[in-house]
Amino acid sequence: MRFGLDDGQARTLEEVGREFGVTRERVRQIEAKTLAKLRQPQRSQKLKEFLDVE
Repeated sequence: MRFGLDDGQARTLEEVGREFGVTRERVRQIEAKTLAKLRQPQRSQKLKEFLDVE
């Protein structure tokens, strides 16, 4: 939702928070934690394999 991967329309932290019933700060925290995990080499490799990217 946040980056528009599902429908092509990016949303603000506020919009995502409203959709899930959490604050925009909580959305920001979840986003930051998720992106940090994706930056870990072993996790990013799995994502690359899933997306079939070299």
